Formats: sequence, C-alpha cells, structure tokens
Amino acid sequence: MDEIRIGVAGLGHRSHMWLRHLLNMPGYRITAISDWIEPLHEKFLAGIPYRDEVACFTDYEEFIASDKIDAVALCVRRMDQGALAARALEAGKHVTSEVPAAHTIEDCWRIVLATERTGKCYLLAEQARYWSFVKEWRDLVATNELGKICYCEGQYIGYYGTKQFFQDFKTGKQYPVEELKDHPEAEPTVFTTMPPIHYLPHELSPMLKVLDDRVIQVVGMGTDAPSNSHPEVGQPDIQVALMKTEKGTVLRMAVGFAMRGPTKDDHHWYQLMGSHGRVEWRRRPSDNPRMWQAKGDHEEMMDMNWKMEDPAAPDAAKGSGHGDADYYVQRAFRDCLLDGIMPEIDVYTAMDTAAPAILAADSIEQGSIPFDVPDFRPGPTRKSGETPEGFVL
Repeated sequence: MDEIRIGVAGLGHRSHMWLRHLLNMPGYRITAISDWIEPLHEKFLAGIPYRDEVACFTDYEEFIASDKIDAVALCVRRMDQGALAARALEAGKHVTSEVPAAHTIEDCWRIVLATERTGKCYLLAEQARYWSFVKEWRDLVATNELGKICYCEGQYIGYYGTKQFFQDFKTGKQYPVEELKDHPEAEPTVFTTMPPIHYLPHELSPMLKVLDDRVIQVVGMGTDAPSNSHPEVGQPDIQVALMKTEKGTVLRMAVGFAMRGPTKDDHHWYQLMGSHGRVEWRRRPSDNPRMWQAKGDHEEMMDMNWKMEDPAAPDAAKGSGHGDADYYVQRAFRDCLLDGIMPEIDVYTAMDTAAPAILAADSIEQGSIPFDVPDFRPGPTRKSGETPEGFVL
C-alpha cells in the first residue's frame, strides 16, 4: 500500500477538521463518506476537489463493506461509536476514531479483540498527549526531578454554548437552547444523555503518558441532572473521577460542558504533585505554567515557558489545530498503515483512557461505589484474541 483509501464516517463539525488534514497530508485519499443525515453529505463533498470520485453512503454497514476503502476515519458522536469501530475492524478495515474510544466496557473489549484477531490498526485520535509541555513533564517524571508522583489532577471544564445539545436530524442543523422555542424539530443529541465524564481522554491520556502508568481503580461522583445552568440540557454540570494507578498515584479528574463559564480561559488544566517537586499548567492564556522543586532555594512556584505548541514542530503541524497537535494523530495513523510504525497510543493505551471514564460514570450511577479497571493487554489469564472470562461478545 502506498496510499490509504480512507472513508470518513460522521460528517458533523469535527469531520471538517479531519477533511483539511486528510486532503493536505501525503498518503491519504478520501474515497468514501458516510452519514445517515444525507444533507450533511453535500457540505462535506464541497470541500473535496475530486468529489465526483467519492462514494456516498447513508448505511454504515454498506459503507464498511465497500471495497473502495482500506481504512475508516470515525468522526461520529454516538453512544455506540465503540461498536461502530469494532464493526469496521471486523470488516477488515483499519480504524482511527474520535474520542472517546467507547462508551461501554463491552465495546472496549470488542475493539481490542477485533484488533488482535484481524491484525488491523486501531488508533484513537487523542491529541493532547502530543502537546509540548506533556513531553516536558514526562521527562521530569522519568528523570525523577519531581520525586515520587503522589497526586495528579486534570480537568476539562469547557463551556461552548448549547448548540451541541440540540439538532434537527433531518437537516443536520444545530440550535442553542435560546432558539428551541422557534425550532420544535430540534431534538436532543447524544451530548444531552452522555455522562460528561466519558469525555475524559483529553485529560487522562496525556497524564498517563506523563506518568507512564495506568488506572487500576476508580470511583465517581457528580452533580444531579439536568444542568443547573440550562435545565433544558439533560446532562449534569460536573462529574468527577477519583482514581488510583498501578504505581500508586492518586488522580482527580473532572469534566463538564453544560455549566456557564468563561469562554476565553483554558478549558484544560493539569497539575502534578511529587515528593520533591510540583508542576501546574496555566489557568488562562495570559498566565504562565509553574514549577517548584525542593532542591532549589525558592519558596514560591516559578513561572515556566512551557507551551502546547512544539517549537521544533514540522511546518505541516503548525496551525493544524488543538495546539498544533491534530497533525500528529493523522501522521501516526498514516505511518502505521504505510510504514508499519506502531503508534504510541495503541489499542491498549486507548482503552486505558476509556475504561476508567466509563466505570466512573457507572460508579456515579450506582451510588459512588469503587470499580476495578481491567487491563486489556494479553497476559497470564488471556491470550491475544481470546474473549476475557465473564464476557459474552
């Protein structure tokens, strides 16, 4: 294979960002698209210079069965997106998927087993782990500059208005709460019912990379639904996961999208506390990240010059989106398929970001009881390709 024939499934807002990368990055050619909302096809096709060569599907099963595609870019926002990824893998297609990887533990296992049994590549398009300051923090931890990491925090408290919560599924147009009275055709989207903590990968993935670790236990707690800021939105304002890792670090991570808040501040925030040092990310673009180390004579945290953007990034990465990180996930998938280079976020690392979030939501639903998090890697009790004991898939 010297060119990846890729099909894009799910033609909403995020797919148009993918469109730009897939057109501009050598090695890709879009050969098919799929969305059950047919009016979205034309808007997407309008951005493809060779649109007449692209096959269009409204039926997902027909799409993944097509001999026109080698790989699927899964840009859907659905509670069954994990199952959709697994079905594409089972149909013999490579898959790169928007976050989260899945919304159930069963779908996590199905993706893992399909990847193991088919030998196809699965890559979760989680960008935050490619930020420059994440690499800096990982180096600090790896060289013991901060000592034993005892505590880690991450949060994604993002308020983008309410358009993402309501949509006319016949036209694909989205409407905010303020316009619902004039648009009775608008229905709740997946975001109104999805536990916000499910959208944890952008916090958990980069911090697990920094720690070189995985979560083994989780408990969750959250506010009641519906939103207090927007009662029309069925999603709770905030959900929090408290986790413990294999190496003994405690993590506190929070996610929320429905509660009113400033739109200019950094939505993502992180902190590490070690036995000999601490680091924290900035609260807003005008702030600086900070670090404290016990070996210095300073009593306050020092301002640091860490950035999301890598100053040594290739020109193709600059301006790609999300702190120049969108480029890296598309490159990693391409290099895996064309050159056999395994991505740093393989299928098991992807499930390390999904399973704790799923179980945190289950914990909240069941009165904040703790759950153990499975390790999806083959080991003494499960060979590659074997269905884990206790699961019927």
